Amino acid sequence: MTLLDGKALSNKVKEEVKVEVAQLIEEKKITPGLAVILVGNDAASATYVGSKAKACKAAGIYSVVHEMPDSITQNELLDIIARMNENPALDGILVQLPLPKHIDTTVVLEAIDPLKDVDGFHPYNVGRLVSNLDTFLPATPFGVMRMFEEYGIELSGKNVCVIGSSDIVGKPMASLLTNAKATVTVCNSRTKDLKAHTTAADVVVVAVGVPHLLKADMLKENAIVIDVGINRLDTGKLTGDADFEDCKDKCSHITPVPGGVGPMTIAMLLKNTLKAAKLREKREHN
Repeated sequence: MTLLDGKALSNKVKEEVKVEVAQLIEEKKITPGLAVILVGNDAASATYVGSKAKACKAAGIYSVVHEMPDSITQNELLDIIARMNENPALDGILVQLPLPKHIDTTVVLEAIDPLKDVDGFHPYNVGRLVSNLDTFLPATPFGVMRMFEEYGIELSGKNVCVIGSSDIVGKPMASLLTNAKATVTVCNSRTKDLKAHTTAADVVVVAVGVPHLLKADMLKENAIVIDVGINRLDTGKLTGDADFEDCKDKCSHITPVPGGVGPMTIAMLLKNTLKAAKLREKREHN
């Protein structure tokens, strides 16, 4: 069984980004810039945003965090995004989800300039992803694809089961796998006989937020398991959507939680911010 080490790989990606950022600053006098908007006081979101800011600083990326009270109106939030769209020093704009109930997430995400949409959630970028065109990829599925590449996992012709059909992970993951010529099945909470789909899969990607949903008896021998779930148990322990102890001996490759897919998300966000800065440099010199 090979453990897919997201922590080590994310450090490698961050180092690559750091080198390229230094080059961009030196040769083109462009410092990549990322703005993160945090609305309300969700503890998990605040921790995550703090990690993003820290990672940006380490990579030489200028970053700014705008913390807003959850009483902010939708129009006020849209005004802030409009100003960020106009700000030439910002290459990436990221709205930390979830947003408070009174704000329409779709309207907010659509307000971000697609060329600054480093989360890859704008319909323009989603369309380009589905069409297999160059675009900003959502950071978590992007990180999973980098993992496959790093560990030499060939996807072409493989049966892949994606459990979870969210706009953030499940759907873009399925599109990227389809683009890689895998045969993809997407399951959701209404799927009848989940086990029938997972036992037929060479690769299972699980992203639903249900602790230990995936068990060993749901896997074929030597399956590859990518666990995107991060759940905090009552004991305070972090665990994934796959029952790691139960599954590991049946897998050829598996991601741990924590230390698997999680660290890759921030690394790929940095990669997207660098990409946005390079695109800005191209536009400015055309």
